[in-house]
Amino acid sequence: MKEASFTEKTRDGRDCALCWILCRKQSAVVETPGQILEFGPPMRERHHGFQTKKVVETPPQWKPSGRHTLSISARDKRQRSYLSLTAVLIMDDLQRELVPLEDLDDDSDSSDGNSSKGSKKSKLPLVNPMCAETPKETGFHQSTRVCLEQIREALLHHRWQEAAEYMACYPQMLEDPTNGTGQPYKELIWRISTEILHHHPNSKMEDYNNIYERMKHSGVRHYLMICLEHSFHLLLNGHIEDAKRQLSVAESWRHGKESAAQYQRIKLIHAYRSLLDYIIWCDKKFTHSNTEFPDSGDNQDMHNYFRQASVNLKEILKNPGVWDPFILSYVEMLEFYEDHEEALKVLNDYAYDSTFPPNPNAQVYLYQYLKRHDTSERKLMKVLKILHVLVPSHELMLEYSSLLLQSEKRSDIQKALGVVLEMLDFACWRSNLDTWKRLKSIIQKLQLQEDWKDVVSGQMAARKDWWPALHFTSFHASKDSEENPELMEVKAPLTKILCPDLMLKYTASQVTSGERS
Repeated sequence: MKEASFTEKTRDGRDCALCWILCRKQSAVVETPGQILEFGPPMRERHHGFQTKKVVETPPQWKPSGRHTLSISARDKRQRSYLSLTAVLIMDDLQRELVPLEDLDDDSDSSDGNSSKGSKKSKLPLVNPMCAETPKETGFHQSTRVCLEQIREALLHHRWQEAAEYMACYPQMLEDPTNGTGQPYKELIWRISTEILHHHPNSKMEDYNNIYERMKHSGVRHYLMICLEHSFHLLLNGHIEDAKRQLSVAESWRHGKESAAQYQRIKLIHAYRSLLDYIIWCDKKFTHSNTEFPDSGDNQDMHNYFRQASVNLKEILKNPGVWDPFILSYVEMLEFYEDHEEALKVLNDYAYDSTFPPNPNAQVYLYQYLKRHDTSERKLMKVLKILHVLVPSHELMLEYSSLLLQSEKRSDIQKALGVVLEMLDFACWRSNLDTWKRLKSIIQKLQLQEDWKDVVSGQMAARKDWWPALHFTSFHASKDSEENPELMEVKAPLTKILCPDLMLKYTASQVTSGERS
């Protein structure tokens, strides 16, 4: 037998897989009291590491039905005296899952009838489980609920093959007429199936294409998002042209009256298709730059991709949001064609448009562009000043403090002190040698002013209660002396300047005495 993708062989040579994706035609019977569940073939012989309670072979008269269905029929208990191992374990797991939350939290004696009255209900938001038992539950609903429980357990324990086997049956939930359109179940099947494929060792691109195409045509509500996710997967695997084809199909898709959500999704698809045009443009630019005798036709082809991408990328700024990768792509192409005026306009609009949400990256991109084009220090400081308000711990604050330190203004030096101290308020900079060296340089220049002590004490007034515990304990002294002696040489003299009224243990002598003791 030719081995299909996303499968593995059982002992009797048959395939087991996410059968409803690959359209296999095998089935096996797993029984619970009063009902029959048809699962994939391995469920009859493999028990996935469970402890054995009782194993009863399938009756010899059983034959594969040739269908992937989940059939339910009531049988007389006297005629069905056997239970499969998997069915017993399913019911055991189900009973454990259905234990009320109050019972799990109640440690008192069960004979006390008032024991549950004093228990407090959790205030945490609880998700409405789709696999919860309902009062009016048919055998079909019970079977699919048990199946979903087992899928969940397999996913949580990373048993991907077992999850695939159970998933072969669950899609028949869509055939239930009581579910209406069944949109929640369609999305559930889509999400779970792709999650299994992402982790299963035998999954292939063909499997992904099958599941995405099936789910696209299962309903119109998720069509655009499935197309977008499909293109992401193709892009990650290097199929750029196929990913662009998927987005082109989604661009032309329409269904009924266009809703606000559908409009936003189409805008997103436009943006990602332009991003793919940019990726193709980058490939052609790389080829063009590494060709000894470039062809004028290739240059024109590359310019066509730029023109296609710029149409939608330019439209992005009309829709407030966070569009970092799209803005960077557009600016790179504009820089390549030396359209610096348009590139600067795009970055300024992205950084300063009040309709857009606050975005530190917008300030970073603008600063990096200005720095590449030798803009004046005053303009660079203006951009970094806004970034300092948004993210005082950003790594560019070192450059901001350096620009302030180079200024001749007295107030700028004091600002530089505040900027560096705010960086050191965050633990991520606690052991950074460059930051402490910058602080030392600022204080040395600040000491040329007559009121430097007042300036330092004013900055440290709100920090004196907690800064010593963050930076200047005997533990920090011991650690810095072992791991970074240069850092200790810089920090130790600063203790008396920053906290002159406190007896701190961050000294070289303290480390020596601690080692002797």
